[in-house]
Amino acid sequence: MNLKGRTALMTGGAGHLGFAMAEALAEAGASMALLDLPGASGRKLADALQDRYGVHAKFYPVDLAKTKVIRKIPGQVARDFGSLDILIHCAALVGTSGMAGWTVPFERQRIEAWRKAIEINLTSVFALTQAAAPHLRKNSKGSVINVASIYGIVGPDRRIYEKGIGNPAAYSASKGGLLQLTRWLATTLAPKIRVNAISPGGVLRGQKKTFLKKYIEKTPLKRMAIEEDIKGAALYLASDLSAYVTGQNLIVDGGWTAW
Repeated sequence: MNLKGRTALMTGGAGHLGFAMAEALAEAGASMALLDLPGASGRKLADALQDRYGVHAKFYPVDLAKTKVIRKIPGQVARDFGSLDILIHCAALVGTSGMAGWTVPFERQRIEAWRKAIEINLTSVFALTQAAAPHLRKNSKGSVINVASIYGIVGPDRRIYEKGIGNPAAYSASKGGLLQLTRWLATTLAPKIRVNAISPGGVLRGQKKTFLKKYIEKTPLKRMAIEEDIKGAALYLASDLSAYVTGQNLIVDGGWTAW
């Protein structure tokens, strides 16, 4: 898979999963623009990509809740790199995000938390894709990859969750909405831009042993995902190997949703 000469913009690029996918694309030769919150370690990670893979990489600090700001980013990336060919939406508020009224029982989940999750997980994807579309069309090989979740497909199994780990209503709703947005964009932006999604299962992040045991019992491949498991999916959807694939959701969950 050769991505030399192509530029990818990655939201959530300073996160564990985002950076893993950025590594996969950089190893294939893509230049990388990492987008994440100010103060994140993105600048060091961008430098690491340059040093390790010899590609052009740059960090753009931005709050995805600020729509007017993020709309300017694709044009800036295109000017800085000479093109914008791949857009990956990986940033999201997740079950472990520390926010009031978030990972609490349904009766105590706050509207403010709901609105922020929809803004980050869904609205930012719409706004950034809209701003990036003119640039992605230019070489007729534009690719958008939305990172969704198995919980955009199925409901959460409450039997496996413990205090501190949760699946708020807004998370599932935003990820389900992201999958439908993927299909909508795929038919709207074709034929010059492909739009697909990746739905990972749970990723191993030092969860409690009791939770891990319950999760593994429900997973045919008998383990949680690691970041390396998502790399291949991202590289496939970003490259010409998937040139005839659009509007699809690639589920990478060890078989969790196959039951």
